Amino acid sequence: MQKERVLSGIRPTGFVHLGNYFGAVRNWAKMQEEFDCYFCVVDWHSLTTHPDTKELKDNVHRLLAELIASGLDPEKCVLYVQSDVPEIAELYLYLNTMAYQGELERTVTFKDKVRQQPDNVNAGLLTYPVLQAADILIHRATNVPVGKDQEQHIEMTRNYAERFNHRYGEIFPLPKAFNYYGDELIKIMSLSGEGKMSKSENQMNTLYLADDDELVRTKIKKARTDSGPTELNSPKPDYIENLFTLIRLVSSPDVVQRFEADFNNCVIRYGDMKKQLGEDMVKFMSPIREKALAIQHDKTYLSKVIQHGREKARASAGETLKLVREAMGINY
Repeated sequence: MQKERVLSGIRPTGFVHLGNYFGAVRNWAKMQEEFDCYFCVVDWHSLTTHPDTKELKDNVHRLLAELIASGLDPEKCVLYVQSDVPEIAELYLYLNTMAYQGELERTVTFKDKVRQQPDNVNAGLLTYPVLQAADILIHRATNVPVGKDQEQHIEMTRNYAERFNHRYGEIFPLPKAFNYYGDELIKIMSLSGEGKMSKSENQMNTLYLADDDELVRTKIKKARTDSGPTELNSPKPDYIENLFTLIRLVSSPDVVQRFEADFNNCVIRYGDMKKQLGEDMVKFMSPIREKALAIQHDKTYLSKVIQHGREKARASAGETLKLVREAMGINY
């Protein structure tokens, strides 16, 4: 029985952090066991907001290393770099003829980026959803694991697929937003308690997979807390709940139960909790960091991974593009 195809991408900007790991990458590692998975380092997308490419190669290599160290297996999934697959750019061109200015300008993410970088409103930024659609449709993927903020892009991808199919013939399946591990999706907040952990957040409020042990301890020690509850079984403020979310992820059940009981009984000592969390987080993160560093330094292995991913991704993309060209009559 043929497996359903999954496609997801990650930008090589900044460092992979704990929110990326628990919000996406950990689930990708599970998906590769059950689905036909394509995971893409979307370096072209990064150019719309990070046009300086001096560090791009190092960023791509580090990201690939961190993804593999986090559980992705290049033998079980297709792990590749977007710019290694020129077929994506060709499909992007065709889809651009089916994308309209008004709908692109109404995209929520485009409006956000315009506010964030008013001096760099480039055409790539405007047509970002079209390139994202090409990423998905080039492999005729049916399942796209995305967060709420990307669901509009999946709907646009479906629109482009429907327009192409209506105009030229049924080539593309209609992809859907994929929430296969919905009960296990975890939102990691910033250690400041304000918003989710992100690459653009203050660095001291974000735990990166590349952080050394002492930095992990320091960041957790400085995480926001308060003077503690004054009534039995009080609800936890968001920033306190975030600390409990983290400790549930990396500590043993008895440790979690002890601090839950202390909180409910109004005797919790946040200093002790953060010290325990710091040690348990170090135990969890350090093997990933060390493995990622070893992979980064093994240039021969990384080159093989990139080449292997390129060949498999281009084979899939080439099959799709052959069908697209035939449907459009661009096969002279």
